[in-house]
Amino acid sequence: MIKVFKIGGNVVDNPAKLDSFLTDFAAVEGAKILIHGGGKIATQISKSLGIQTTMIEGRRVTDADTLGVVTMVYAGGVNKDIVSRLQRKGLNTIGLCGADGCLIESHKRKPAPIDYGFVGDPYRVNTSLLETLAGAGYTMVVAPITFDKECGLLNTNADTVAASVAVALAASNDVELIFCFEKSGVLRDVNDENSLIETITREELAQLKAEGVVADGMLPKLENSFKAIDGGVKRVTICSAENIANGRGTVLM
Repeated sequence: MIKVFKIGGNVVDNPAKLDSFLTDFAAVEGAKILIHGGGKIATQISKSLGIQTTMIEGRRVTDADTLGVVTMVYAGGVNKDIVSRLQRKGLNTIGLCGADGCLIESHKRKPAPIDYGFVGDPYRVNTSLLETLAGAGYTMVVAPITFDKECGLLNTNADTVAASVAVALAASNDVELIFCFEKSGVLRDVNDENSLIETITREELAQLKAEGVVADGMLPKLENSFKAIDGGVKRVTICSAENIANGRGTVLM
């Protein structure tokens, strides 16, 4: 079993919460991969440089200047900070982005119907590299910067990266995908942690969208979850970063 974890920006943004999560993550047995985003750090640096941040349906629009910022933040500062923290916790860790070893190849997204700029849609994951590193005892920490052989680096939604990695590995491995963020899972009332929805089917997702229960950044997370299940991933869980040890969260069915 290979476990693919994805941590959200609100975990990355909170040093204490991040450290607590990484302690629990380091204790998880077996092969594992951690995918991360960059949270508010990229937005803050963009603002300081006078670069406007534009979000559409929870996804960042990436012009050339923004691509430089997110590459610096995601594949640089955030990635190496997480790697160093895990090394201090005794976990043999290596940090990667999609360009390293052609780990994640993407196509630049077409500008219609929405022009997201330098944003990638993954189509190939170098699973042999991941399996070789896992077999050598490494835990991989992957930044969501992917690679196009024609135009270079591309910003890519971290949930999409996590789902793509999980599905690719599922072709020859049992894989579990765990999305970890600041809430206990998918909530019927975003302000009430006790309103956890423990399971969601594809049919129930359509109803939850119609009711407005799920929106914004939760939509791509859920859509990627079901794509992962369709692609052969054994189990997908959306949970709080504090709950990876007890498994409490929303299970997609």
